[in-house]
Amino acid sequence: MTDDYVFAGPADPEPAAPPRDNNPPLSISELSFALKRTLEDRFGHVRLRGEISKVNRHASGHIYLTLKDDKSAIDGVVWKGSARGLGVQPETGLEVIVTGKITSYPARSSYQIVIESMEAAGAGALLAQLERLKVKLSGEGLFDAARKAPLPLYPRTVGVITSPTGAVIRDILHRIAERWPCRVIVWPVVVQGDAAAGQVSAAIRGFDALTPDGPIPRPDLLIVARGGGSVEDLWCFNDEGLARTVAAARIPILSAVGHETDTTLIDFVSDRRAPTPTGAAELATPVLADLRAFVADLERRLDRAGARLLEDRRVRLRAVARGLPARPEELVALAQQRLDHASSRLASGLSRNTEFHHRRLIAVGGRFAPALLDRAVEQRVARLEAWSARLASGLGANAAAHERRLLRVAGRLSLAPIQRRQDQRKIDLTALSARFERVRPLIAERATTRLAALARALATLDPKRPRPGFARIDDEAGTMITAAAALSPGQSVTLVFPDGSRSAQIEGEGPARQKPVHKPKAAIVSQGDLF
Repeated sequence: MTDDYVFAGPADPEPAAPPRDNNPPLSISELSFALKRTLEDRFGHVRLRGEISKVNRHASGHIYLTLKDDKSAIDGVVWKGSARGLGVQPETGLEVIVTGKITSYPARSSYQIVIESMEAAGAGALLAQLERLKVKLSGEGLFDAARKAPLPLYPRTVGVITSPTGAVIRDILHRIAERWPCRVIVWPVVVQGDAAAGQVSAAIRGFDALTPDGPIPRPDLLIVARGGGSVEDLWCFNDEGLARTVAAARIPILSAVGHETDTTLIDFVSDRRAPTPTGAAELATPVLADLRAFVADLERRLDRAGARLLEDRRVRLRAVARGLPARPEELVALAQQRLDHASSRLASGLSRNTEFHHRRLIAVGGRFAPALLDRAVEQRVARLEAWSARLASGLGANAAAHERRLLRVAGRLSLAPIQRRQDQRKIDLTALSARFERVRPLIAERATTRLAALARALATLDPKRPRPGFARIDDEAGTMITAAAALSPGQSVTLVFPDGSRSAQIEGEGPARQKPVHKPKAAIVSQGDLF
Protein backbone atom coordinates (compact mmCIF):
# COMPACT_ATOMS: atom_id res chain seq x y z
CA MET A 1 0.00 0.00 0.00
CA THR A 2 2.85 2.40 0.69
CA ASP A 3 4.07 1.88 -2.91
CA ASP A 4 0.69 2.85 -4.37
CA TYR A 5 0.17 5.98 -2.34
CA VAL A 6 2.82 8.70 -1.65
CA PHE A 7 2.33 11.35 1.02
CA ALA A 8 3.90 14.70 -0.01
CA GLY A 9 3.85 18.25 1.54
CA PRO A 10 4.21 21.75 -0.09
CA ALA A 11 7.49 22.60 -1.89
CA ASP A 12 8.32 25.48 0.42
CA PRO A 13 6.53 24.80 3.73
CA GLU A 14 5.81 27.77 5.98
CA PRO A 15 5.39 27.34 9.72
CA ALA A 16 2.02 29.09 9.79
CA ALA A 17 0.47 27.19 6.85
CA PRO A 18 -1.18 23.77 7.67
CA PRO A 19 0.23 20.73 5.81
CA ARG A 20 -1.69 19.65 2.74
CA ASP A 21 -2.52 15.93 2.05
CA ASN A 22 -3.44 14.96 -1.49
CA ASN A 23 -3.68 11.19 -0.66
CA PRO A 24 -7.21 10.07 -1.70
CA PRO A 25 -9.29 8.55 1.13
CA LEU A 26 -9.92 4.79 1.11
CA SER A 27 -13.26 3.12 1.73
CA ILE A 28 -13.54 0.51 4.46
CA SER A 29 -14.00 -2.25 1.88
CA GLU A 30 -10.91 -1.19 -0.06
CA LEU A 31 -8.76 -1.25 3.07
CA SER A 32 -10.21 -4.63 4.21
CA PHE A 33 -9.56 -6.35 0.88
CA ALA A 34 -6.10 -4.79 0.59
CA LEU A 35 -5.23 -6.25 4.02
CA LYS A 36 -6.72 -9.59 2.93
CA ARG A 37 -4.46 -9.74 -0.14
CA THR A 38 -1.43 -8.79 1.94
CA LEU A 39 -2.09 -11.56 4.50
CA GLU A 40 -2.67 -14.20 1.84
CA ASP A 41 0.50 -13.20 -0.04
CA ARG A 42 2.66 -13.08 3.11
CA PHE A 43 1.20 -16.14 4.89
CA GLY A 44 0.05 -18.29 1.98
CA HIS A 45 1.33 -21.52 3.59
CA VAL A 46 1.67 -21.91 7.38
CA ARG A 47 1.68 -24.80 9.86
CA LEU A 48 0.21 -24.24 13.29
CA ARG A 49 0.09 -26.40 16.38
CA GLY A 50 -2.59 -25.86 18.99
CA GLU A 51 -5.61 -27.20 20.84
CA ILE A 52 -9.05 -27.25 19.21
CA SER A 53 -11.99 -25.56 20.92
CA LYS A 54 -15.48 -24.42 19.90
CA VAL A 55 -16.01 -26.87 17.02
CA ASN A 56 -19.10 -25.92 14.98
CA ARG A 57 -20.20 -28.18 12.09
CA HIS A 58 -22.43 -26.09 9.84
CA ALA A 59 -25.34 -27.56 7.88
CA SER A 60 -23.53 -26.60 4.66
CA GLY A 61 -20.70 -29.04 5.50
CA HIS A 62 -18.12 -26.41 6.53
CA ILE A 63 -16.42 -26.72 9.92
CA TYR A 64 -15.66 -23.64 12.04
CA LEU A 65 -13.30 -23.96 15.01
CA THR A 66 -10.81 -22.13 17.20
CA LEU A 67 -7.13 -23.03 17.68
CA LYS A 68 -5.52 -21.85 20.89
CA ASP A 69 -2.48 -22.20 23.09
CA ASP A 70 -1.82 -20.89 26.59
CA LYS A 71 -1.64 -17.24 25.43
CA SER A 72 -3.42 -16.71 22.09
CA ALA A 73 -6.21 -18.04 19.86
CA ILE A 74 -7.04 -17.90 16.17
CA ASP A 75 -10.26 -18.76 14.32
CA GLY A 76 -10.12 -21.50 11.70
CA VAL A 77 -12.38 -22.80 8.94
CA VAL A 78 -12.37 -26.08 7.03
CA TRP A 79 -14.28 -25.91 3.77
CA LYS A 80 -16.65 -28.73 2.86
CA GLY A 81 -14.34 -30.12 0.18
CA SER A 82 -11.40 -30.41 2.58
CA ALA A 83 -13.37 -31.74 5.58
CA ARG A 84 -13.70 -35.26 4.15
CA GLY A 85 -9.95 -35.59 3.53
CA LEU A 86 -8.69 -34.59 6.99
CA GLY A 87 -6.34 -37.02 8.70
CA VAL A 88 -8.25 -36.65 11.98
CA GLN A 89 -11.69 -35.23 12.59
CA PRO A 90 -11.65 -32.06 14.75
CA GLU A 91 -12.86 -32.53 18.31
CA THR A 92 -12.83 -30.18 21.28
CA GLY A 93 -9.68 -30.62 23.37
CA LEU A 94 -7.67 -32.40 20.65
CA GLU A 95 -4.12 -31.09 20.01
CA VAL A 96 -3.43 -30.99 16.27
CA ILE A 97 -1.03 -29.65 13.65
CA VAL A 98 -2.84 -27.88 10.80
CA THR A 99 -1.64 -26.63 7.44
CA GLY A 100 -3.30 -23.80 5.52
CA LYS A 101 -3.19 -20.12 4.69
CA ILE A 102 -3.93 -17.00 6.70
CA THR A 103 -6.71 -14.79 5.39
CA SER A 104 -9.10 -12.20 6.78
CA TYR A 105 -12.86 -11.95 7.07
CA PRO A 106 -13.63 -8.36 5.95
CA ALA A 107 -17.15 -8.35 7.42
CA ARG A 108 -15.71 -8.54 10.97
CA SER A 109 -12.21 -7.17 10.34
CA SER A 110 -10.71 -10.34 11.78
CA TYR A 111 -8.14 -12.81 10.47
CA GLN A 112 -8.43 -16.59 10.35
CA ILE A 113 -6.71 -19.66 8.95
CA VAL A 114 -8.21 -21.71 6.12
CA ILE A 115 -7.24 -25.28 7.07
CA GLU A 116 -6.35 -27.67 4.27
CA SER A 117 -4.95 -30.62 6.27
CA MET A 118 -4.99 -31.69 9.90
CA GLU A 119 -3.03 -34.27 11.84
CA ALA A 120 -2.76 -35.18 15.49
CA ALA A 121 0.06 -33.49 17.37
CA GLY A 122 1.43 -36.71 18.89
CA ALA A 123 0.75 -40.18 20.20
CA GLY A 124 -0.80 -38.83 23.38
CA ALA A 125 -3.39 -36.84 21.47
CA LEU A 126 -4.10 -39.76 19.15
CA LEU A 127 -4.68 -42.15 22.02
CA ALA A 128 -6.90 -39.62 23.82
CA GLN A 129 -9.06 -39.28 20.72
CA LEU A 130 -9.14 -43.06 20.32
CA GLU A 131 -10.32 -43.56 23.92
CA ARG A 132 -13.16 -41.07 23.45
CA LEU A 133 -14.22 -42.86 20.27
CA LYS A 134 -14.08 -46.24 22.04
CA VAL A 135 -16.39 -45.00 24.78
CA LYS A 136 -18.83 -43.64 22.20
CA LEU A 137 -18.99 -46.83 20.10
CA SER A 138 -19.10 -49.07 23.17
CA GLY A 139 -22.09 -47.11 24.44
CA GLU A 140 -23.85 -47.82 21.14
CA GLY A 141 -23.30 -51.59 21.56
CA LEU A 142 -20.84 -52.07 18.67
CA PHE A 143 -18.42 -53.98 20.94
CA ASP A 144 -21.00 -56.41 22.35
CA ALA A 145 -20.14 -60.09 21.95
CA ALA A 146 -23.78 -60.94 21.22
CA ARG A 147 -23.69 -59.17 17.84
CA LYS A 148 -20.49 -60.88 16.61
CA ALA A 149 -20.97 -63.65 14.02
CA PRO A 150 -19.10 -66.97 14.27
CA LEU A 151 -16.44 -67.76 11.66
CA PRO A 152 -17.34 -70.44 9.08
CA LEU A 153 -15.65 -73.78 9.74
CA TYR A 154 -15.04 -74.75 6.12
CA PRO A 155 -15.00 -71.59 3.95
CA ARG A 156 -15.21 -72.09 0.18
CA THR A 157 -14.17 -68.51 -0.65
CA VAL A 158 -12.01 -66.17 1.45
CA GLY A 159 -11.76 -62.43 0.75
CA VAL A 160 -8.57 -60.59 1.67
CA ILE A 161 -8.42 -56.77 1.94
CA THR A 162 -4.81 -55.59 2.07
CA SER A 163 -2.02 -54.04 0.03
CA PRO A 164 -1.20 -56.03 -3.14
CA THR A 165 2.52 -55.56 -2.48
CA GLY A 166 4.51 -56.59 0.55
CA ALA A 167 4.96 -59.69 2.65
CA VAL A 168 1.47 -59.68 4.21
CA ILE A 169 -0.43 -60.88 1.15
CA ARG A 170 2.24 -63.45 0.32
CA ASP A 171 2.16 -64.89 3.85
CA ILE A 172 -1.64 -65.14 3.83
CA LEU A 173 -1.83 -66.80 0.40
CA HIS A 174 0.98 -69.23 1.21
CA ARG A 175 -0.55 -70.21 4.55
CA ILE A 176 -4.04 -70.74 3.09
CA ALA A 177 -2.65 -72.78 0.16
CA GLU A 178 -0.82 -75.23 2.41
CA ARG A 179 -3.67 -75.58 4.92
CA TRP A 180 -6.96 -75.38 3.00
CA PRO A 181 -6.75 -74.92 -0.79
CA CYS A 182 -9.77 -72.74 -1.55
CA ARG A 183 -10.68 -69.74 -3.65
CA VAL A 184 -9.07 -66.49 -2.44
CA ILE A 185 -10.23 -63.09 -3.72
CA VAL A 186 -7.88 -60.17 -3.03
CA TRP A 187 -9.20 -56.59 -3.00
CA PRO A 188 -6.12 -54.33 -3.25
CA VAL A 189 -6.17 -51.18 -1.07
CA VAL A 190 -3.69 -48.80 0.50
CA VAL A 191 -3.21 -49.51 4.19
CA GLN A 192 -1.63 -46.24 5.32
CA GLY A 193 -2.47 -42.57 4.90
CA ASP A 194 -5.59 -40.47 4.58
CA ALA A 195 -7.17 -42.56 1.78
CA ALA A 196 -6.73 -45.93 3.52
CA ALA A 197 -9.90 -45.84 5.66
CA GLY A 198 -12.10 -44.95 2.70
CA GLN A 199 -10.64 -47.65 0.45
CA VAL A 200 -10.97 -50.36 3.11
CA SER A 201 -14.58 -49.33 3.77
CA ALA A 202 -15.33 -49.41 0.04
CA ALA A 203 -13.77 -52.91 -0.21
CA ILE A 204 -15.93 -54.24 2.63
CA ARG A 205 -19.09 -52.78 1.08
CA GLY A 206 -18.06 -54.16 -2.34
CA PHE A 207 -17.61 -57.71 -1.00
CA ASP A 208 -20.89 -57.38 0.92
CA ALA A 209 -22.75 -56.44 -2.29
CA LEU A 210 -21.72 -59.66 -4.13
CA THR A 211 -24.19 -62.54 -4.46
CA PRO A 212 -23.30 -66.12 -3.45
CA ASP A 213 -24.13 -67.54 -6.93
CA GLY A 214 -22.77 -64.68 -9.05
CA PRO A 215 -19.80 -64.77 -11.45
CA ILE A 216 -17.65 -63.59 -8.54
CA PRO A 217 -19.05 -65.40 -5.49
CA ARG A 218 -19.44 -63.57 -2.22
CA PRO A 219 -16.73 -64.69 0.24
CA ASP A 220 -17.68 -66.67 3.32
CA LEU A 221 -15.08 -64.75 5.35
CA LEU A 222 -13.15 -61.47 5.04
CA ILE A 223 -9.61 -60.82 6.31
CA VAL A 224 -8.52 -57.18 6.81
CA ALA A 225 -4.74 -57.35 7.12
CA ARG A 226 -1.76 -55.03 7.49
CA GLY A 227 1.77 -55.35 8.85
CA GLY A 228 3.03 -53.65 11.98
CA GLY A 229 3.87 -49.95 12.35
CA SER A 230 3.66 -46.92 14.60
CA VAL A 231 0.48 -45.42 16.02
CA GLU A 232 0.39 -42.88 13.22
CA ASP A 233 0.85 -45.60 10.57
CA LEU A 234 -2.05 -47.65 11.94
CA TRP A 235 -4.28 -44.65 12.67
CA CYS A 236 -6.38 -45.13 9.51
CA PHE A 237 -7.79 -48.33 11.09
CA ASN A 238 -9.11 -46.23 14.02
CA ASP A 239 -11.48 -44.30 11.72
CA GLU A 240 -15.05 -44.11 13.01
CA GLY A 241 -16.58 -44.59 9.57
CA LEU A 242 -14.49 -47.72 8.96
CA ALA A 243 -15.49 -49.13 12.35
CA ARG A 244 -19.18 -48.63 11.59
CA THR A 245 -18.75 -50.25 8.16
CA VAL A 246 -17.12 -53.32 9.76
CA ALA A 247 -19.90 -53.56 12.34
CA ALA A 248 -22.62 -53.35 9.64
CA ALA A 249 -21.10 -55.97 7.30
CA ARG A 250 -23.04 -59.20 6.70
CA ILE A 251 -19.89 -61.24 6.07
CA PRO A 252 -17.86 -62.29 9.16
CA ILE A 253 -14.69 -60.17 9.35
CA LEU A 254 -11.36 -61.24 10.78
CA SER A 255 -9.10 -58.34 11.79
CA ALA A 256 -5.33 -58.84 11.41
CA VAL A 257 -3.82 -55.35 11.66
CA GLY A 258 -0.30 -54.93 13.04
CA HIS A 259 1.54 -57.18 15.43
CA GLU A 260 0.11 -58.93 18.46
CA THR A 261 0.73 -55.91 20.72
CA ASP A 262 -0.92 -53.44 18.29
CA THR A 263 -4.60 -52.68 18.87
CA THR A 264 -6.85 -50.68 16.55
CA LEU A 265 -10.53 -49.78 16.65
CA ILE A 266 -11.62 -52.38 14.11
CA ASP A 267 -10.22 -55.10 16.40
CA PHE A 268 -13.10 -54.35 18.79
CA VAL A 269 -15.90 -54.23 16.19
CA SER A 270 -14.76 -57.15 14.00
CA ASP A 271 -16.08 -60.65 14.63
CA ARG A 272 -12.63 -62.03 15.49
CA ARG A 273 -9.12 -60.61 15.96
CA ALA A 274 -5.95 -62.37 14.89
CA PRO A 275 -2.54 -61.53 16.42
CA THR A 276 -0.80 -61.45 13.00
CA PRO A 277 -1.80 -61.80 9.32
CA THR A 278 -0.38 -65.35 9.31
CA GLY A 279 -2.45 -66.12 12.40
CA ALA A 280 -5.52 -64.78 10.57
CA ALA A 281 -4.98 -67.31 7.77
CA GLU A 282 -4.75 -70.09 10.37
CA LEU A 283 -7.93 -68.94 12.15
CA ALA A 284 -9.82 -68.63 8.87
CA THR A 285 -9.05 -72.10 7.47
CA PRO A 286 -8.78 -75.61 8.85
CA VAL A 287 -5.95 -78.04 7.99
CA LEU A 288 -7.07 -80.29 5.14
CA ALA A 289 -4.60 -83.05 6.06
CA ASP A 290 -5.90 -83.15 9.63
CA LEU A 291 -9.48 -83.36 8.37
CA ARG A 292 -8.59 -86.21 6.03
CA ALA A 293 -6.88 -88.10 8.84
CA PHE A 294 -9.88 -87.48 11.11
CA VAL A 295 -12.32 -88.73 8.46
CA ALA A 296 -10.16 -91.81 7.81
CA ASP A 297 -10.12 -92.55 11.52
CA LEU A 298 -13.91 -92.19 11.66
CA GLU A 299 -14.26 -94.60 8.72
CA ARG A 300 -12.08 -97.18 10.48
CA ARG A 301 -14.07 -96.83 13.68
CA LEU A 302 -17.33 -97.10 11.69
CA ASP A 303 -16.15 -100.30 10.01
CA ARG A 304 -15.15 -101.85 13.34
CA ALA A 305 -18.41 -100.81 14.98
CA GLY A 306 -20.44 -102.19 12.06
CA ALA A 307 -18.60 -105.51 12.17
CA ARG A 308 -19.19 -105.85 15.93
CA LEU A 309 -22.89 -104.99 15.48
CA LEU A 310 -23.38 -107.60 12.75
CA GLU A 311 -21.64 -110.26 14.82
CA ASP A 312 -23.80 -109.44 17.84
CA ARG A 313 -27.00 -109.63 15.79
CA ARG A 314 -25.86 -112.92 14.28
CA VAL A 315 -25.28 -114.45 17.73
CA ARG A 316 -28.67 -113.27 19.00
CA LEU A 317 -30.44 -114.59 15.92
CA ARG A 318 -28.87 -118.01 16.38
CA ALA A 319 -29.95 -118.08 20.03
CA VAL A 320 -33.54 -117.20 19.14
CA ALA A 321 -33.60 -119.74 16.32
CA ARG A 322 -32.71 -122.52 18.72
CA GLY A 323 -35.89 -121.81 20.74
CA LEU A 324 -38.27 -122.06 17.75
CA PRO A 325 -40.12 -125.31 16.83
CA ALA A 326 -38.99 -127.42 13.95
CA ARG A 327 -42.11 -126.71 11.82
CA PRO A 328 -43.12 -123.00 11.32
CA GLU A 329 -46.85 -123.95 10.97
CA GLU A 330 -46.95 -124.85 14.66
CA LEU A 331 -46.39 -121.17 15.58
CA VAL A 332 -49.75 -120.07 14.14
CA ALA A 333 -51.81 -123.21 14.78
CA LEU A 334 -53.05 -122.13 18.23
CA ALA A 335 -54.00 -118.65 17.08
CA GLN A 336 -55.83 -120.07 14.06
CA GLN A 337 -57.83 -122.36 16.34
CA ARG A 338 -58.96 -119.45 18.53
CA LEU A 339 -60.03 -117.54 15.40
CA ASP A 340 -62.17 -120.46 14.23
CA HIS A 341 -64.02 -120.65 17.59
CA ALA A 342 -64.70 -116.92 17.63
CA SER A 343 -66.05 -116.88 14.05
CA SER A 344 -68.46 -119.76 14.81
CA ARG A 345 -69.96 -117.79 17.76
CA LEU A 346 -70.26 -114.52 15.85
CA ALA A 347 -73.44 -115.38 13.82
CA SER A 348 -75.53 -116.47 16.84
CA GLY A 349 -74.41 -113.47 18.87
CA LEU A 350 -75.47 -111.05 16.15
CA SER A 351 -78.92 -112.65 15.97
CA ARG A 352 -79.48 -112.37 19.72
CA ASN A 353 -78.40 -108.74 19.74
CA THR A 354 -80.82 -107.88 16.92
CA GLU A 355 -83.81 -109.53 18.70
CA PHE A 356 -83.02 -107.67 21.94
CA HIS A 357 -83.02 -104.24 20.31
CA HIS A 358 -86.22 -105.07 18.39
CA ARG A 359 -88.06 -105.80 21.62
CA ARG A 360 -86.89 -102.50 23.16
CA LEU A 361 -88.11 -100.57 20.14
CA ILE A 362 -91.60 -102.08 20.35
CA ALA A 363 -91.85 -101.24 24.08
CA VAL A 364 -90.84 -97.62 23.59
CA GLY A 365 -93.16 -97.12 20.60
CA GLY A 366 -96.23 -98.15 22.66
CA ARG A 367 -95.78 -95.19 24.99
CA PHE A 368 -96.10 -92.68 22.14
CA ALA A 369 -99.73 -93.47 20.99
CA PRO A 370 -101.67 -90.52 19.33
CA ALA A 371 -104.38 -90.47 22.01
CA LEU A 372 -101.82 -90.02 24.76
CA LEU A 373 -100.15 -87.17 22.91
CA ASP A 374 -103.48 -85.33 22.38
CA ARG A 375 -104.33 -85.54 26.10
CA ALA A 376 -100.92 -84.17 27.10
CA VAL A 377 -101.28 -81.22 24.70
CA GLU A 378 -104.81 -80.40 26.02
CA GLN A 379 -103.51 -80.39 29.61
CA ARG A 380 -100.69 -77.99 28.73
CA VAL A 381 -103.08 -75.60 26.91
CA ALA A 382 -105.52 -75.53 29.87
CA ARG A 383 -102.73 -74.75 32.33
CA LEU A 384 -101.43 -71.94 30.07
CA GLU A 385 -104.90 -70.33 29.83
CA ALA A 386 -105.30 -70.38 33.64
CA TRP A 387 -101.92 -68.72 34.12
CA SER A 388 -102.85 -66.01 31.55
CA ALA A 389 -106.09 -65.15 33.41
CA ARG A 390 -104.27 -64.92 36.74
CA LEU A 391 -101.61 -62.71 35.18
CA ALA A 392 -104.16 -60.23 33.73
CA SER A 393 -106.01 -59.81 37.06
CA GLY A 394 -102.72 -59.42 38.95
CA LEU A 395 -101.46 -56.71 36.58
CA GLY A 396 -104.71 -54.74 36.98
CA ALA A 397 -104.58 -54.91 40.80
CA ASN A 398 -100.91 -53.85 40.83
CA ALA A 399 -101.58 -50.85 38.59
CA ALA A 400 -104.53 -49.68 40.79
CA ALA A 401 -102.41 -49.92 43.97
CA HIS A 402 -99.57 -47.86 42.47
CA GLU A 403 -102.06 -45.26 41.21
CA ARG A 404 -103.46 -44.80 44.72
CA ARG A 405 -99.94 -44.39 46.19
CA LEU A 406 -99.12 -41.80 43.54
CA LEU A 407 -102.22 -39.72 44.41
CA ARG A 408 -101.32 -39.77 48.12
CA VAL A 409 -97.75 -38.65 47.47
CA ALA A 410 -98.89 -35.88 45.08
CA GLY A 411 -101.14 -34.42 47.78
CA ARG A 412 -98.22 -34.05 50.16
CA LEU A 413 -96.07 -32.21 47.59
CA SER A 414 -97.97 -28.84 47.80
CA LEU A 415 -95.89 -25.57 47.63
CA ALA A 416 -98.03 -23.67 50.14
CA PRO A 417 -96.14 -24.73 53.35
CA ILE A 418 -92.78 -23.89 51.73
CA GLN A 419 -94.08 -20.44 50.65
CA ARG A 420 -95.33 -19.68 54.18
CA ARG A 421 -91.96 -20.57 55.74
CA GLN A 422 -90.17 -18.38 53.20
CA ASP A 423 -92.41 -15.36 53.95
CA GLN A 424 -91.78 -15.75 57.71
CA ARG A 425 -87.98 -15.84 57.13
CA LYS A 426 -88.20 -12.60 55.12
CA ILE A 427 -90.08 -10.84 57.96
CA ASP A 428 -87.50 -12.00 60.54
CA LEU A 429 -84.60 -10.83 58.34
CA THR A 430 -86.15 -7.36 57.90
CA ALA A 431 -86.57 -6.96 61.69
CA LEU A 432 -82.94 -8.02 62.35
CA SER A 433 -81.64 -5.58 59.74
CA ALA A 434 -83.53 -2.68 61.34
CA ARG A 435 -82.17 -3.53 64.81
CA PHE A 436 -78.60 -3.75 63.46
CA GLU A 437 -78.88 -0.31 61.79
CA ARG A 438 -79.94 1.25 65.13
CA VAL A 439 -77.20 -0.44 67.20
CA ARG A 440 -74.26 -0.06 64.75
CA PRO A 441 -73.46 3.66 65.52
CA LEU A 442 -73.42 2.91 69.25
CA ILE A 443 -71.05 -0.03 68.84
CA ALA A 444 -68.66 2.00 66.66
CA GLU A 445 -68.65 4.92 69.15
CA ARG A 446 -67.86 2.60 72.07
CA ALA A 447 -65.01 0.93 70.16
CA THR A 448 -63.54 4.32 69.20
CA THR A 449 -63.62 5.56 72.80
CA ARG A 450 -62.00 2.38 74.07
CA LEU A 451 -59.24 2.50 71.43
CA ALA A 452 -58.38 6.12 72.34
CA ALA A 453 -58.14 5.19 76.02
CA LEU A 454 -55.88 2.27 75.29
CA ALA A 455 -53.63 4.46 73.14
CA ARG A 456 -53.25 7.03 75.94
CA ALA A 457 -52.46 4.26 78.44
CA LEU A 458 -49.87 2.78 76.09
CA ALA A 459 -48.14 6.11 75.62
CA THR A 460 -48.14 6.70 79.41
CA LEU A 461 -46.88 3.23 80.37
CA ASP A 462 -44.15 2.95 77.68
CA PRO A 463 -40.94 2.10 79.66
CA LYS A 464 -38.72 3.55 76.94
CA ARG A 465 -40.40 6.94 76.93
CA PRO A 466 -38.48 9.37 79.17
CA ARG A 467 -40.50 11.42 81.59
CA PRO A 468 -39.99 15.16 82.02
CA GLY A 469 -36.90 15.75 84.18
CA PHE A 470 -35.51 12.24 83.50
CA ALA A 471 -33.38 10.57 80.76
CA ARG A 472 -32.88 7.03 79.45
CA ILE A 473 -29.34 5.59 79.16
CA ASP A 474 -28.44 3.52 76.04
CA ASP A 475 -25.09 1.88 75.24
CA GLU A 476 -23.26 2.22 71.91
CA ALA A 477 -25.40 -0.54 70.37
CA GLY A 478 -28.63 1.28 71.30
CA THR A 479 -29.55 -1.20 74.07
CA MET A 480 -31.14 0.32 77.19
CA ILE A 481 -29.02 -0.07 80.36
CA THR A 482 -31.09 -1.17 83.36
CA ALA A 483 -28.39 -1.64 86.06
CA ALA A 484 -25.32 0.26 87.26
CA ALA A 485 -23.21 -2.89 87.16
CA ALA A 486 -23.55 -2.84 83.38
CA LEU A 487 -21.53 0.44 83.23
CA SER A 488 -17.75 0.62 83.27
CA PRO A 489 -15.34 3.61 83.50
CA GLY A 490 -14.68 5.23 80.14
CA GLN A 491 -17.73 3.64 78.51
CA SER A 492 -19.57 5.80 75.97
CA VAL A 493 -23.33 6.06 76.44
CA THR A 494 -26.24 8.01 74.99
CA LEU A 495 -28.68 10.07 77.11
CA VAL A 496 -32.15 10.10 75.59
CA PHE A 497 -34.43 13.05 76.67
CA PRO A 498 -37.98 13.69 75.64
CA ASP A 499 -36.79 16.38 73.20
CA GLY A 500 -33.51 14.78 71.94
CA SER A 501 -30.36 12.83 72.87
CA ARG A 502 -26.74 13.61 74.01
CA SER A 503 -23.54 11.57 74.17
CA ALA A 504 -21.76 11.06 77.51
CA GLN A 505 -18.90 9.05 79.08
CA ILE A 506 -18.83 7.22 82.43
CA GLU A 507 -16.15 8.38 84.92
CA GLY A 508 -14.77 6.54 87.96
CA GLU A 509 -11.98 4.17 89.04
CA GLY A 510 -13.86 0.92 88.92
CA PRO A 511 -17.19 -0.59 88.13
CA ALA A 512 -20.00 0.47 90.38
CA ARG A 513 -21.21 -2.14 92.79
CA GLN A 514 -24.69 -3.25 92.06
CA LYS A 515 -27.14 -3.02 94.90
CA PRO A 516 -29.65 -5.80 95.21
CA VAL A 517 -32.97 -4.89 93.75
CA HIS A 518 -36.17 -6.76 94.08
CA LYS A 519 -37.88 -5.65 90.88
CA PRO A 520 -36.02 -4.73 87.66
CA LYS A 521 -37.02 -1.37 86.29
CA ALA A 522 -35.92 0.82 83.41
CA ALA A 523 -32.80 2.93 84.13
CA ILE A 524 -34.35 6.39 84.45
CA VAL A 525 -32.21 9.02 86.27
CA SER A 526 -32.52 12.67 87.00
CA GLN A 527 -30.53 15.13 84.91
CA GLY A 528 -28.79 16.43 88.03
CA ASP A 529 -27.77 13.03 89.41
CA LEU A 530 -26.13 11.63 86.22
CA PHE A 531 -22.43 12.05 87.30
